[in-house]
Amino acid sequence: MERAYRLRTIPPYPFRETAALKAQKIAQGEKLIDFGIGDPDQPTPDFVIEAMAKAIRDRRTHQYDETGHGYSEFLEAIARHMQRRFGVEVDPPKQIQSTIGCKEALVHIEWAYIDPGDIVLVPDPAYSVYKVQATFCGGAAYPMPLRETNGFLPDLGAIPPSIAKRAKLLWLNYPNNPTGAVADVGFLEQAVAFAREYDLFVCQDASYCEVYYGDEKPPSILQVPGAEEVAIEFHSLSKTFNMTGWRVGWAVGAEEPIDGLSKVKANVDSGTFGAVQLAAAVALDHYEEWAPTLREVYRQRRDALVEGLQGLGWPVTAPPGAFYLWVRVPQGETSASFAKTLLEDCGVLAVPGAVYGDHGEGYVRMSLTIMADDPLAAIAEAVARMGELQVTY
Repeated sequence: MERAYRLRTIPPYPFRETAALKAQKIAQGEKLIDFGIGDPDQPTPDFVIEAMAKAIRDRRTHQYDETGHGYSEFLEAIARHMQRRFGVEVDPPKQIQSTIGCKEALVHIEWAYIDPGDIVLVPDPAYSVYKVQATFCGGAAYPMPLRETNGFLPDLGAIPPSIAKRAKLLWLNYPNNPTGAVADVGFLEQAVAFAREYDLFVCQDASYCEVYYGDEKPPSILQVPGAEEVAIEFHSLSKTFNMTGWRVGWAVGAEEPIDGLSKVKANVDSGTFGAVQLAAAVALDHYEEWAPTLREVYRQRRDALVEGLQGLGWPVTAPPGAFYLWVRVPQGETSASFAKTLLEDCGVLAVPGAVYGDHGEGYVRMSLTIMADDPLAAIAEAVARMGELQVTY
């Protein structure tokens, strides 16, 4: 039986070779230091677990969530969080949709708007979901290069008007995976103006919004006047509260894309488990006391890895956001060959930048989410191993 065309058009899983080499090393008894996975290694906070233990005994959570947009307790907690954190007023449920984490919402917003022949403006390098789902819907992804010389921000002025006029969605992701870049309000104002000019929606993936290291907090696109008509923003508790496995997040913004997303979800899922929503509401109301602790953990790791690599003479810059280092490869290497060298010669796993798009070539991504008894000691060991390499920049 031949698979559907939409599935046949999706490219092969990009991490296959690296995953095979990793499995081989582990089978041989080697101790790997894994900078590959982008999954928080710390436990979910106790106050969230306690809230979940209480919520799971609430019998109403044992049935379907028939609200459509999510439990009122969760939506109201989201609205409070958006006001406290960003100074943004939103109207639940019209402007909020609970989601099963962020990924499913990133998928389903494209299902809601992309027809065969439509264009989606996608950053390159970027999380693969944006591009893959455009193809899945029969549309086409038009790449917007993220270059180091431009702070890893797309040059919206470089998009040909003929392309912009056919586009329906413009994807942004700040703080950014994989580069760690942060966008300021000025750039988001440009994106909103672009969306209004070309009658499209801006989709801002804000999954890493609470992982930042400077005094300036990453903004919400909804802080920009007029964004409430042309932008939808996706948030997740995965990174902020170490809740990746819980699968809970939300979309917020313009009423039209929120309604479009909600209609898709009504036909493909039954919402996030109610007890998880209630626990998530408690988490958001504890944001101010919890988030600084989380950021300090990643700050220590970022500084240790950046300083270690700089001590080796590698041209590494400390990222202002997210929990990744975007590391240029040495002369004579590709992103794939250097990732393979790190794994085979150093027992260090990094992700080839090219798996995030053509403009990811020349880099590898190193994650600060390290599964180790002592992550800082693991970073020091990794730097010592990589120091044995003979590289030229």
